[in-house]
Amino acid sequence: MKKQSLQEVLEGIEDTRREKSVWYPLHEVLFIMLTAVICGATSYAKVEMFGKSKEQWLKKYLQRENGVPDACTFRNVIRSIDTRQLHTVFVEWMKNVVEQVTGVVAIDGKQARRTKDAKKAPLHVVSAFSAECGLVLGQLACEEKSNEITAIPKLLEMLELEGCIVTIDAMGTQTEIAKKITEKGADYILSLKENQKSLYADVKLFFEEYRKNPAGFDPGCCAESHSQGHGRYENRICYISEEIGWLEGREKWSGLAGIGVIFCKIEQAGRISKQEHYFIYSRKGMTVNQVLRSKRSHWGIENQLHWVLDMQLREDESRARADNSAENLNVIRHWGPAENFV
Repeated sequence: MKKQSLQEVLEGIEDTRREKSVWYPLHEVLFIMLTAVICGATSYAKVEMFGKSKEQWLKKYLQRENGVPDACTFRNVIRSIDTRQLHTVFVEWMKNVVEQVTGVVAIDGKQARRTKDAKKAPLHVVSAFSAECGLVLGQLACEEKSNEITAIPKLLEMLELEGCIVTIDAMGTQTEIAKKITEKGADYILSLKENQKSLYADVKLFFEEYRKNPAGFDPGCCAESHSQGHGRYENRICYISEEIGWLEGREKWSGLAGIGVIFCKIEQAGRISKQEHYFIYSRKGMTVNQVLRSKRSHWGIENQLHWVLDMQLREDESRARADNSAENLNVIRHWGPAENFV
């Protein structure tokens, strides 16, 4: 099947503006907006500046019969676009760019702090991030972090995940979410905390007993890694076990194959901190090194996506919240890190 160009994909979004007052085609406005954000534009005024400074380059892709829109036009368009349509186009375009997703897909939520006002809670968005491709595959907005539980299954339904490993923080460790992942032909690694109190306590006790008697643990089920940089040293020891016949309630978790833990020791600025990360997983026969790499890939979403959104695209500083502005800008910022879509 012939791949669509970005312009062709953007033409699929309905233009709700009054025809007589339209000077700039919707797909051209969005094309300029997207390329400007990729190049670091963090305001509508900077999007306009980008468009005017790159007019010769834009001629390769756009007709631009009336030149480049001003900042007010960009603002009004972003306010008025149907977010569902924009997101649908985003997901379809990512399928266009990435023919088959493989490896780890990290599901995580992030809040755009300054989108809050007297009538609206701050925008909270759940994203699916391909660690291998470095791309956001899709995202959904929800009112607050607690609503991630209902947003995650809807997000999973939109994506092609067969053969992938889906990683989620403890908020998403729910039996229905595990079931949805396996129904999509994927596997999961789900973090454990006290929101799954009994399961967490049982897994924690299991590995505490093994640490007291390491001689009784299969050496092939233990791996160690470390990293160092920017004055920070981190040591990680991972244990996994597929001996779970004793685990109460295991039948509730679709495809459950094993349990694990990563013990982290972090040294920074003369201080030492320790962390324990417990989890369950569904891919039978995974090696401990594969599990450890998958977990680290999930943590990488902070550097590969959230850092870009906050430090380069200044998402947390954005106060845009009128109408659909906050959600639509979020979709465009997630599009931005693709960097190779033109």
